Amino acid sequence: MNDQAERLRARLKEEDSRNHQVKTIAVVSGKGGVGKSNFSLNFSISLCKTGDRVLLFDLDIGMGNLEILMGRSANYSIADFLEKNIPLKNIISEGPLGLDYIGGGTGLSHFVKLDDEQISRFTEELADLIKNYDYIIFDMGAGITEESAKFILSVQEIAVITTPEPTSITDAYSVMKHIHLLDGTIPFHLVINRSEGEREGKETYKRISAVVSRFLGREADLLGIIPDDHSIQQAVRRQIPFILHQGNSAASKAIRKMTEKVGGRPIGHTGEHHSAQFILKLKKFLFNRG
Repeated sequence: MNDQAERLRARLKEEDSRNHQVKTIAVVSGKGGVGKSNFSLNFSISLCKTGDRVLLFDLDIGMGNLEILMGRSANYSIADFLEKNIPLKNIISEGPLGLDYIGGGTGLSHFVKLDDEQISRFTEELADLIKNYDYIIFDMGAGITEESAKFILSVQEIAVITTPEPTSITDAYSVMKHIHLLDGTIPFHLVINRSEGEREGKETYKRISAVVSRFLGREADLLGIIPDDHSIQQAVRRQIPFILHQGNSAASKAIRKMTEKVGGRPIGHTGEHHSAQFILKLKKFLFNRG
């Protein structure tokens, strides 16, 4: 009887793993210094606060700020997986409120040099790893490179961070255009950061969405507007995520509103996506070195 019950539990676990729908989101920006990593971190923590299991993956080449923003230091980074063969699960570090994260170091530049065996090892270990999570958030570097595009084109959703500054808007559109020309089906979701008010944020969104509609022939929805909140600067100086530093600040409320909008589902995508599809796409792009 015990053997039969154990087989039943194993079968149910296998079916649950097969049907698990992890949500993969790449956070991008056209230029540095617009608050991309700060958004990635606080958005991830906000998801954790709702009970979601989140893995935050730092893929900002040599410029990762996640650990600085948290006031923590990881023992390993993705570079250790690639250079020292440390298992992927062993390079995961623990962040606030149960957030798991993988430090980037300078590892992303190594992906272009992976051989077939390394690609297979990485994708197989990642496939096994992501079964434990509801969300995988990739904090990408500013702009887009040949290496980062392989991850960006594999995810279900793309969050584009910009500010109301004209140069930031122009650079954000440039990144969206680049991605669109490679794949016109991945949804864009705009986050307007450092807005002086709701009105300025909405006007910024209208400007970008109008250009995207006119020249790319597609929609880009508004995920949210983060005000230019003094509490953010205070939190950064103290190396505490602002959603934990002052939970009732305007910026924290904006992040929670975006989390509620996500609502435990892929951000606005209507297709059926499973973790296996993300891995298959990523494996294809990594093997395609042309």
